[in-house]
Amino acid sequence: MIMLSSLWISFILGFMSFSVMSSQLLGMLLLLEFMVLLVFSSFMFVFSSGASFIVVVFLVFSVCEGALGLTILVGFSRAFGGDYLNAFSLTV
Repeated sequence: MIMLSSLWISFILGFMSFSVMSSQLLGMLLLLEFMVLLVFSSFMFVFSSGASFIVVVFLVFSVCEGALGLTILVGFSRAFGGDYLNAFSLTV
């Protein structure tokens, strides 16, 4: 129980850091992967008895999310020359 609560406290701290760090896309992607890793660890802790299919499906979706994030990062870097979000303006 202590392990699960420490995982969720780490997730909340990661989410707060994700909310504060909104200027750099690479840092946001790293924090997002950190939070996915914590959720995956808590799933492994909770579903260790036999529901491994749910964990594998979650792992597949998290890998797809990571690949999509890196694709967006590469496209953003090629289009604007960096990964700083404050240089990007939504208004034309």
